[in-house]
Amino acid sequence: VILSYFGVVWSYYSGENTEGHNVVNLVSLQRSGSMYLEEETSNKAGVVSCFFCLKEEVGALAKALRLFEEKGINLKHIESRPSRMNSQEFEFFISVDTSCSKALDEVIAGLRTEISGHVHELSRNKQKDTVPWFPNHIQDLDRFANQILSYGSELDADHPVRMSVLVCLQYSSLRGQVIPKVEYTAEEKATWSTVFRELKTLYPTHACREHNRVFPLLEKYCGYRQDNIPQLEDVSCYLQSCTGFRLRPVAGLLSSRDFLAGLAFRVFHSTQYIRHSSKPMYTPEPDICHELLGHVPLFADPTFAQFSQEIGLASLGAPDEYIERLATVYWFTVEFGLCKQGSEVKAYGAGLLSSFGELQYCLTDKPKIQPFDPLKTSLQKYPVTEFQPIYFVAESFDDAKERVRKFADTIPRPFSVRYNAYTQSIEVLNNTQQLRNLADSISGEIGILCNALRKME
Repeated sequence: VILSYFGVVWSYYSGENTEGHNVVNLVSLQRSGSMYLEEETSNKAGVVSCFFCLKEEVGALAKALRLFEEKGINLKHIESRPSRMNSQEFEFFISVDTSCSKALDEVIAGLRTEISGHVHELSRNKQKDTVPWFPNHIQDLDRFANQILSYGSELDADHPVRMSVLVCLQYSSLRGQVIPKVEYTAEEKATWSTVFRELKTLYPTHACREHNRVFPLLEKYCGYRQDNIPQLEDVSCYLQSCTGFRLRPVAGLLSSRDFLAGLAFRVFHSTQYIRHSSKPMYTPEPDICHELLGHVPLFADPTFAQFSQEIGLASLGAPDEYIERLATVYWFTVEFGLCKQGSEVKAYGAGLLSSFGELQYCLTDKPKIQPFDPLKTSLQKYPVTEFQPIYFVAESFDDAKERVRKFADTIPRPFSVRYNAYTQSIEVLNNTQQLRNLADSISGEIGILCNALRKME
């Protein structure tokens, strides 16, 4: 299931396949309020679907439904279930005809003011080809941090680290809170030790120079050792001091749209559990070895950090089909990318740098090697449970970044975006005032550059 933002597909919440329920584009978030809205366009009449939460108290649902009755809104469908986020709340999913759209707005207003409970709202599509909602401020990432597609399939349901992570997420779901420490067991530390020892022997000859430059610094400042699994909080603080990137714990895989949106804010959603001890050199899904050994070193490199952010920025407001293409670009670069360095080809993808076997394999003559071109790369199919049969080689991180920017220009969206690091927000460049502000900012930076050049002379 491909989830639209906030997981408004009810099959995610109920664990069931809701037949005939289509995902469509959503537009701007109404920051006050608390309801999910989705408009289904497959039927001629059209259906508006709502998701909301109510506190578990006598008469709460009756009071909410009375608002629909008073406005003459006929419910076509309703489902309920205990909330997974709050044990004292229930989640409700309803569908009504789009002919009731105006009256539904009044009901929503009534729910906000008269009914207590956990609520968020996404507005309905008002025209075709509208832009999907995307986070405008870093705090908006709080809204999907726990919306997980799947967990590590190799972990048992009562795996101690998974349980620790789930507990941690309850306390670290909001931006700015300290990432809780995870106490890893002796068995998990032994797994880390095996992976760390084997990979470190390959890095000098197989990893790109940026990775090899940063890795000793992580050993010095972040506790990277064969006998110690670093804590995400320590690593995140170090990354912020290098490039502004930060780590955020998640219990498993996010949807492509949500994950890429995090990169736009220089936020990397990271797992904390570790792969199964029976297969220390293999994991079907990301784990702490993949995140810390594969991804983290390069997020400390300014050029690579900017390249990763460019992919995230390109995803904001992109249609679903382009999200899929951007996710494929991400797969063949940040996860499984190769790059030229002098006369040699080196690995920079995290999937390679965290896999002893594939790191050796990727630089042999067995796989097919092609130059990185986002227009072509984004259409390439790939396996997820075996070594890649094809890799794409970038001339450099800077060259790859420029190619991604040009690819982003082909994405059909009626605006451009820019990340404002001072406010940690996304600026939508779709009016003259925004363009003036950007021009003033660029002018100021050019002035600093010219002044510095004069002093160097």
